[in-house]
Amino acid sequence: MTDIFKSVSVVREDMDEPAGIYARRIDYLDRDVQLGVAGDRVIAVSFPETPAADAGDDHPLLDRIEAYFEGETVAFESTTVALTMASDHREVLETLRSIPYGEGITVEQLVRMTPGLDPDSDEDIRLVRTALAENPAPLLLPDHRVRDGPSAAPPAVEQKLRSIEGLA
Repeated sequence: MTDIFKSVSVVREDMDEPAGIYARRIDYLDRDVQLGVAGDRVIAVSFPETPAADAGDDHPLLDRIEAYFEGETVAFESTTVALTMASDHREVLETLRSIPYGEGITVEQLVRMTPGLDPDSDEDIRLVRTALAENPAPLLLPDHRVRDGPSAAPPAVEQKLRSIEGLA
């Protein structure tokens, strides 16, 4: 397997829940937060208006997400997120995780922070924007903290994530 398509876990957190889909209604969002979980790894986060019919609602990460939306400063850096994508996109999303709660950056700053990328390169700027737009786990990989970049979350959710962190 080439380096371009390696599967990598970004940080590890103990999650003993079985694989599956979990969702919980978040009143602040007026929709659900839905997790796709495989073993100890989150593989996807989405924000459907109606969750999957077979989604469970009891997962420790959903408890933490709910606390986040109730105004607690919750860090998700210790949550294991499986990233199966091109290495350059993975590097961008791994760098994104280092942006602290409540701090906003620009696409150019993210390019500068990501090893091997050049902020003067239009190609590298496009790469960062594409990685943000294709983020499989918005909130856990906080693309909403990049004020001039795309988010994989729906626009209304992105704005609420920014608002809750004082970034609006």
